[in-house]
Amino acid sequence: MIYTVTFSPSLDYVVKVNDFTLGKTNRTEYESISPGGKGINVSTVLTNLGVDTVAIGFCGGFTGDALASMLSQRGLKTDLIPTEGLNRINVKLKTDCETEINGQGVAVTPAALAALFDRIDAIVPGDTLVLAGTVPKTLPADIYEQILRRLDGKGVSVVVDATGALLQKVLPFRPFLIKPNRDELSDLFDAEIKTLDDVFDYAKQLQQMGARNVIVSMGGEGAAFLSEESVRFYCPAPQGTVVDTVGSGDSMVAGFLAGYLQTGDKLRAFLQGVAAGSASAFREGLATADEIKIQLDRLEKK
Repeated sequence: MIYTVTFSPSLDYVVKVNDFTLGKTNRTEYESISPGGKGINVSTVLTNLGVDTVAIGFCGGFTGDALASMLSQRGLKTDLIPTEGLNRINVKLKTDCETEINGQGVAVTPAALAALFDRIDAIVPGDTLVLAGTVPKTLPADIYEQILRRLDGKGVSVVVDATGALLQKVLPFRPFLIKPNRDELSDLFDAEIKTLDDVFDYAKQLQQMGARNVIVSMGGEGAAFLSEESVRFYCPAPQGTVVDTVGSGDSMVAGFLAGYLQTGDKLRAFLQGVAAGSASAFREGLATADEIKIQLDRLEKK
């Protein structure tokens, strides 16, 4: 079973406004509301690919009720822990340039945090846990470390998709997979990363710090993968029109996990990860299994 944890699930309110004018009343061309949060995105794509997954998260108030209802309608298995406050609403304004306003999220009570730890302690050897995204202010700053410490030595594969100190501090626990993008890699090492060799050199440093497998996404330039066997793979980005990059990194994680679970082949898993990330970038919302297969077939023919 693959479990995902989303510390601050959201409702994403996407609006398109032509000729947006600050300080004036603007009318939308279209609008949509969908569940959001990195772990939820990973579970959504895994579900689309037919992989068993449970999305763990916190929910509160009427927005939490709406979130739970939407996830159920989409066929996701969830374990949402009640807490105080409201699940956040993230506003994503699409106009001449994209602008996002992200809410603060639920207030995680001590009882809700204890319930989360109960879920973590119930994960068994052979399972996979995906930790992704930022941490609400009401949670301990070292919550990633606390979770990995509880799982240390239990035979659970942990995937971490986080940035900065959140990522750096969990590396000694030897996560199975991490997925920084090139900008995040540059920020982490305070370095200018220009070439593919640079990418692999810094990915190797992440391995020396504890990571087992490293994917570095590079947007339109594709992605690089350094396996724990020290094998280097590079995959160019599939050709297509980018519509929305929100969730493409999460889709890449889901595609890799699904591919590795189904085949045990890391190269094919990496290609499926790139295919899934691109398929989501080429549409509104997250990619379907058929859309991912189309991109994977194209990559495998190259």
